[in-house]
Amino acid sequence: MTNSKTVGNSDFQFNANSDWAQRPDGVNWLDVVAVHFSAENNVYVYNRGDREMIYFDSQGAYLGDWGDTDFARPHGLTISGQDEVFCTDDYAHTVTKYDLDGNVLLELGSRGEKSDTGAIDVDYRNIKYSAGPFNYPTNLALTSHGDFYVSDGYGNARIHHFNALGEHLRSWGDPGVKPGQFAVPHDIRIHANGEIWVADRENDRLQIFSPEGDFIRLLNGFARPASLDFGPDGEVYVFELGYRAGMFPGNQPPYAEAPGGRLTIIDHRGKTLCQIAGGDATAEAGDFYAPHNVRVDANGDLYLTEVVWAAGGGRGLAPEGCPALQKLTRN
Repeated sequence: MTNSKTVGNSDFQFNANSDWAQRPDGVNWLDVVAVHFSAENNVYVYNRGDREMIYFDSQGAYLGDWGDTDFARPHGLTISGQDEVFCTDDYAHTVTKYDLDGNVLLELGSRGEKSDTGAIDVDYRNIKYSAGPFNYPTNLALTSHGDFYVSDGYGNARIHHFNALGEHLRSWGDPGVKPGQFAVPHDIRIHANGEIWVADRENDRLQIFSPEGDFIRLLNGFARPASLDFGPDGEVYVFELGYRAGMFPGNQPPYAEAPGGRLTIIDHRGKTLCQIAGGDATAEAGDFYAPHNVRVDANGDLYLTEVVWAAGGGRGLAPEGCPALQKLTRN
């Protein structure tokens, strides 16, 4: 297994490092679901292992963790400019706001109780109709004035808008393939111009909305986009799960040579600027087995997380040594 490798093209070249995080001995994080950054640029790593929130400095040095927590299954993470830590817990059907030390400040949703969408489990194909918050929520995005939008999720097909107090303002979306409909809205970001960008994973596309939920446009042609984030120069990083891992039972790749996990960099209009990997060497740095979350820091460096265990590793389907977290440092 190669732990460091140069990837990308002449415009977007990175050094990929799968050993960036210096975990304490004996700490196993199994799947890493998300990362984000505090105001001091420390990196918070949300995971499904022994300590579900671990934080490091930007060089990968271990700083601490939250110890024992009561997450049912960690999924999404977003930290505000005021160091409020928002976590989605999809199996608990909750969105919870913490301080940096893990103290609860606000919780939305009734733990363990999901909204009624007619779905009997986490499979989006069983959703009969959309509903209110929450049914396996995936992630959220924050505005500069504290409002937030929640993508919901595996068992729902909606985006929910809340104000800074956690009061529900509006929701939009239904199950399906038409514009404004969703099949696993898996991640969500807010562009600098106020647009709401949603990774509509099982529809192979990004959808873009106004802050009020009005449909604006689609960007098609992705391979199950699991996550997206915006770079410092306006570029968009789209982390795609692909068709070689994490497929719902019975679903088939669209064609024989369909790609695996990859990172696609586009401009605001959807033009491809660079594409990295494709799932051919998933145990190597710079390639990906089960993409889940991408974040870009202020320097343009990337942090990419994977759910190797959930997507196949737990059933012996993943090559040995697939990393759960990589840092790609911009050259």
